Amino acid sequence: MQAVAVSVAAPADRTRVVSSLVAAFAQDPALRYFFPDEDSHPRFAAAFFGHLFDKRVQLRAIWTIERGASTAIWQPPVAADPPSDHDLDVHLPADALARVRAYDRAVHAALPTSAFWYLGVLGTHPDHAGRGWAHAVMNTGLRRAAADGLPAVLETTNPANVEFYRRAGWEVVRTLTEPLPIWVMRQ
Repeated sequence: MQAVAVSVAAPADRTRVVSSLVAAFAQDPALRYFFPDEDSHPRFAAAFFGHLFDKRVQLRAIWTIERGASTAIWQPPVAADPPSDHDLDVHLPADALARVRAYDRAVHAALPTSAFWYLGVLGTHPDHAGRGWAHAVMNTGLRRAAADGLPAVLETTNPANVEFYRRAGWEVVRTLTEPLPIWVMRQ
C-alpha cells in the first residue's frame, strides 16, 4: 500500500465527505433499512451523513484522504451513555426516523458502559476502493484510542465488513438480531 496523506476533516470537506459516504453505503443494510425507498434513498442518506459530519467535525475526529474520498468518523471517548449517531435533527419522514431510533436503541444497549473510542462511520467512495485508504483513516483513530489507553468499538450490519474488520484486528463481542443483524466489534 502506497503511503497517503490522512488529514482531519474541515467544514469545507462536508460536500465531498457526504457524497463519498452516500456512494460507499449505497447498498449497506442499515442505510437500506433506514431509507428503503429507492427514489428518496440518496437524499435521506445525504441528510443522515451530513448530520453525522456536522455533529463531529468540530471534535477533530473525522479523518479523511483527499478531503473525503475515504473517511472515518470517530466519536472521542465516551462513557456510560454514548452520544447517539442517530439522534437526527434533520428532516426525515416519521417512518424512517422510527427505524433510525429503533436501530439506535438496540446498538446503544449493546455498547460498553466504560469509556471507548467509537468508529461510527468508515467508508471509501467506490472510485477509490481497493487502495487501502479505509485502513489508513481507520488506523488514525485506532492510534488515538491506543494513545488514550482505551478500546475502540464499532458496529456493522454488513456481513462482508465483519471479515474486513477481523483482518484489521477487531473482534466480534456481541451479535444482535433486531431490528436487523448487527455485529458489535471491539479492538
